[in-house]
Amino acid sequence: MDIQDMDAATRDKLEAAAWRSFIAHLQKRTDVQNIDLMNLSGFCRNCLYKWLLAAAEDQGLDLTKDEAIQSVYAMSYAEWKENHQTKASEEQLRLFEETKPLHSEISGHR
Repeated sequence: MDIQDMDAATRDKLEAAAWRSFIAHLQKRTDVQNIDLMNLSGFCRNCLYKWLLAAAEDQGLDLTKDEAIQSVYAMSYAEWKENHQTKASEEQLRLFEETKPLHSEISGHR
């Protein structure tokens, strides 16, 4: 069955389950740096929390930035940076600038 042919409630459940699995995977893979995600895919954990925050706002739900960050990182952003973020190399920074036109539109917000 094509997912587009499913009823909206079933599709929402599947997509929500996939989101939770994706977030859990990224929470486990603390070795993967955000800059590498941005350089390869045009989005990172920050984009994910911003998409979550935007979705909550669209639905009129009261979700704070800190709550959205906690949901994606499983910790505060300060804790993440202290425990897992490494200094970006010159090559990573160069590639980041090169790929900026391909980055998620939400990456520059919030």
